[in-house]
Amino acid sequence: MRLEKDSLGEMEIPDDAIYGIHTLRSLVNFPLSSELTHPYLIKAFLLVKLAAAETNYKCGLLFKEKYNAIHEAIENLLEETESAIERKSDTIYKKILVDPYQGGAGTSLNMNINEVIANTGLLIMGKEPGDYASLHPLDDVNLSQSTNDTFPTALRIASIYLIRELSDSFAILQNSLQQKEIEFRNVLKLGRTQFQDAVPITLGQEFGAYAQAIARDRWRLYNAEERLRSVNLGGTAVGNSVSATKEYVLNVTGILKKITKLPIAKNEDLIDATQNFDIFVEVHGIVKAGAVSIIKICNDLRFLSSGPMGGIGEVSLPPKQAGSSIMPGKVNPVILESAIQISELIKGHDVIITNIAGSGNLELNAFVPLLAQTFLKSFSVLRDSNTNLARNCIDGIQANEERCRENLISSSAIAASLITTFGYDAISDLVNYAQENKIPFVKALMKSKLLDEKELLLILSKEMGIKIE
Repeated sequence: MRLEKDSLGEMEIPDDAIYGIHTLRSLVNFPLSSELTHPYLIKAFLLVKLAAAETNYKCGLLFKEKYNAIHEAIENLLEETESAIERKSDTIYKKILVDPYQGGAGTSLNMNINEVIANTGLLIMGKEPGDYASLHPLDDVNLSQSTNDTFPTALRIASIYLIRELSDSFAILQNSLQQKEIEFRNVLKLGRTQFQDAVPITLGQEFGAYAQAIARDRWRLYNAEERLRSVNLGGTAVGNSVSATKEYVLNVTGILKKITKLPIAKNEDLIDATQNFDIFVEVHGIVKAGAVSIIKICNDLRFLSSGPMGGIGEVSLPPKQAGSSIMPGKVNPVILESAIQISELIKGHDVIITNIAGSGNLELNAFVPLLAQTFLKSFSVLRDSNTNLARNCIDGIQANEERCRENLISSSAIAASLITTFGYDAISDLVNYAQENKIPFVKALMKSKLLDEKELLLILSKEMGIKIE
């Protein structure tokens, strides 16, 4: 065991541990939620540390040997983090140990990362972990920085990476819906308003409307990235750059931009960017809007596929798993149910993020770790859900054309489409006759000898501008 000390005292740490005393105190202080820090936040934090080290070196604040060790350490840790993002390996979580729900405005995560970089760098230098006289987590790795500028900057970078992936997932979903719009363009069916029969529509038109909603969500996300590009790196503790040189402050954001290859810029007011998190409320509101679109679409498809024999049954969903332990042959709309639950989770996250953003005091928001974890989680779970919804449900939906036709011609709602041809009074009399005699409207129509079923469908298809074979 090695002995490390801080301002509160001393603690024993395993000799080969890559973390240090600040990480260990965090593990003692905060109960484990069983959640892991979002891997994109770790990646972004490492990139921020890399930019800071390069800037400190170029400003003459960090010796070359130390800079080289920090640089190589971060590159190694980035490889492990990318493996976690790709779900190939979790080794980074044997080093980044702190719970995402931590007190101290993110100091625990910042210190965990500082210590892991320092001790990894020490091994590269041929030193033992804990030999901080050779490479120090604070004096060297955290030089010219504070948790209060590195954490929000890392959060914005992670958010930009994820907002692009989420936008791509909406593109995948939009494409799947548009394919169904084309495939079902000539499937005439009954429209419904307030769960009651309404004038005819095509199944393709319904899917086209879904695609348009998703296209709007995709466009909103594309525009939302701009809101995340201004960072407060260089502001240090409260945004007025205390303990950072002017040269460092002027250069660090440009170096971070080069490293991340993202169009980021230094915020015009570092104090504002350090204490206020309303931008995250704005952006997450756009994510929530996308989740709302998903809920509406999924509930529509659950309704249209209901039954299938005792319900609407106008579309068939791809069967994915047995739906009951007692009812043989039952298949549930599980992909739709999953997507709805993810979307409801995001609505809950939106409440948390809204409340947390308003809970900052004066120069700092102490609760940003909760905001960060829920914010990033919303992006990643909705991204994965969208892709799953497209691939495992939408792509496999089939139209039950016979049921669509049966439901259509059995409803008096189609009467409105015949008024132009036969006049309002004649059609109104037929509707009343069908209702009084409790027979489908189409039977009343056949009895009137105004037209047969084939002629009815031709009139409807002509009015809808489609071709029925």
